[in-house]
Amino acid sequence: MLEVGTKAPDFELPDQNGKMHKLSDYAGKKVILYFYPKDNTPGCTKQACGFSERYPQFLEKGAVVLGVSKDSVASHKRFEEKQNLAFTLLADPERKVIEAYDVWKEKKNYGKVFMGVVRTTYLIDEDGVIIKANDKVKAADDPHNMLEELGS
Repeated sequence: MLEVGTKAPDFELPDQNGKMHKLSDYAGKKVILYFYPKDNTPGCTKQACGFSERYPQFLEKGAVVLGVSKDSVASHKRFEEKQNLAFTLLADPERKVIEAYDVWKEKKNYGKVFMGVVRTTYLIDEDGVIIKANDKVKAADDPHNMLEELGS
């Protein structure tokens, strides 16, 4: 996980519609950049729907939400449509950004060891500096917690 106080690495990734996004496009806004393992899985769906339900509140606080996984643009599009998501999903099938943000780690599930995305949320300030980093994310609580982080 990247440390608080570090400059967030810039990147360029396609969204669920194939449109390219750079982190630097969001200069002047707070960015909630969250990494999740897989589209349409129970935890990831809870997390995405929570961000989507609260998206107007994030916008009111001058923040945007960007979700990143190694799923394809097409997978993100299906996820967005199925869950009626209101924010941007970024596709990183080559794991360039996932690795730059140090969230590709060894994981264990039922005794099986494998590499995967560790659910991690970063809050990046208007100048592109990480001001909050959490790799102990509870999917269902993350959207509420991030809204709290933004304060009133």
